[in-house]
This record gives sequence, C-alpha cells and structure tokens, in this order.
Amino acid sequence: MMSIAPRATALRLAARRTVTPSLSQTMKMRYSTVPLAYDLHEPAKPSFDNPNKNSPIVFMHGLFGSKKNNRTISKVLARDLGRSVYAIDLRNHGDSPHNPHHNYTAMAADVSDFIKQHSLRDPCLIGHSMGAKAAMTLSLTSPDLVSSIISVDNAPVDARLESDFARYIRGMKEIESSSVTKQSQADQILAPYESSVVIRQFLLGNLHRPHHPESQVQKFKVPLSIIGKALDHLGDFPFKDPREVRFEKPALFVRGTKSKYVPDEVIPLIGQFFPRFELVDVEAGHWLISENPEAFRRAVVEFLTPKE
Repeated sequence: MMSIAPRATALRLAARRTVTPSLSQTMKMRYSTVPLAYDLHEPAKPSFDNPNKNSPIVFMHGLFGSKKNNRTISKVLARDLGRSVYAIDLRNHGDSPHNPHHNYTAMAADVSDFIKQHSLRDPCLIGHSMGAKAAMTLSLTSPDLVSSIISVDNAPVDARLESDFARYIRGMKEIESSSVTKQSQADQILAPYESSVVIRQFLLGNLHRPHHPESQVQKFKVPLSIIGKALDHLGDFPFKDPREVRFEKPALFVRGTKSKYVPDEVIPLIGQFFPRFELVDVEAGHWLISENPEAFRRAVVEFLTPKE
C-alpha cells in the first residue's frame, strides 16, 4: 500500500507557507493605503553619463511639512544629478488624503504603492525627520523596491518626540477655533506658542481656505486631531531587532551638528540595520535642508554620483 504520509506532510508545509505573510503583505493587510499627491521635478538635461539616470528620487518631508517645502532642493537635485525627483505629500499632509492611521508602517505602505503605481525603477528614497523614518521603514520592509536611502536627521530608534510638537498642535487648534481670515491673525495667536518667526511661517504654511465661496475663514490642511493622537508614537521605530531585518544597500545618514536627533550612541545601531551606511555631519540644526542647503546638496550629490 502506498503511504500518504509524505503527501500529507507536504500539504501541511504548503499550508504553512501560504498563510505566513511577508513583512510587505503584513504591512498592506494592516492598513489601507491612500494615493499620495506629488510634484514631479524633471531635469532639463538628463545625464546620459550617469548609469542611474533612470532611477528617480522620492523625496519625503517631515511632520507638518509638505512637498512644497522640498520644491527648491528637488529642482536643484534634478538638475545636478540628471534624475527625476518626485516630491510627495505623505498621508495627512499637504494635498494627500486624511486617514486615522498615522504611523510609519502605514506611511511606508503608501509610498510602496506610489512607487508601484508610477512604475518607478530602483528609486532612491530621501526623507527628513518623519519622512526619514518612513523611508527607513520601507527600505527594511521591501528592500527590493528601492536602490538606496538618504535619512535626514533621524535614526532607526525609539526616541521621545520633542514637546514642541504638542505645543504647536495646541496653538494651531486655537487658530482654527478663532476662525481667522488672515495669516497675520494666525501668527499673532501662534506667537505665544513659538517665538521663532521662521518656524511659525513653516507651520502657517499649512493654512488654506477650503472651497466655500461665502467664507474667508482659513483652516489647516493637516488634520490636527489625527496628528495630535499620533504624536505619542511618532518617535517610535517599527523595527526593534537588526538581527531580523537589514537593508544591505547603500544608505546615507545626514545629521545636523546642532541637532539631538542622531546622537553618537545610536551610530552602532544604524550600522546594524544599514551595514553599508555613510554618515555626513552638516553644520545646522534639525531643519538642516533649509538651514544649510548647499552642504546638504553636496552630501547628496556625492553619495548618488557613481564612483569610479
């Protein structure tokens, strides 16, 4: 009589393989994705000498930011590298849809869909702060989807988010409840919450007039209640053990010398998650792209220019 045990064993093994989702599948199963708004910056003269000329850049902003914050540097990088640059709005920011789930796994799933929907081949991910953790999350989840990453002033660690952001939320909510019609009115309300004019202008860049012809009241594009609830976890990083997942491709970490986001003690952990990483220090604070754009440009161009 022929034994059926081997076949039964094979079926059990096949069943286990079928029901065990990959990290990418788990990411998609947990969160519904949203279509991301973007600006495309194309080089006037593509670099035919660059073998990576067809590999675009996907640029991700930080908390309270949007694609328009990266408009100038995106145009410069497109020009200098001969690559297309997609500056995107992450979920709950800019012109992208709102969704109650605001965490790095969900953001990475959105960007993964964006890359696939636009048929982007071997893109480099650049992300600042929140966008940096989204880029790191995607690279560790779907390493075959990207060619390299550039993390701007953030690291793959759990870190307490600065209390400034909660204060900003309180000020922005007061602005919305005051039904302001002018940005100058909003600035007066926000001033007690933040003394820096530059940061206030950055936050107030989220104001807009919803499409109500009879009303001049300005509202924030950012859903304050959703972001407010997410703040406690935006300092977290989804992956805890570098022995389980690593990104074996090139990675650049750019940190501000006046910033506390990437202290020396986390560098060994960066190397465990990203063994091919490079580190560049830029004389600036956390907002280093706007504070020292030329140093940032040089670091990115050097990293993405093919080595001889």
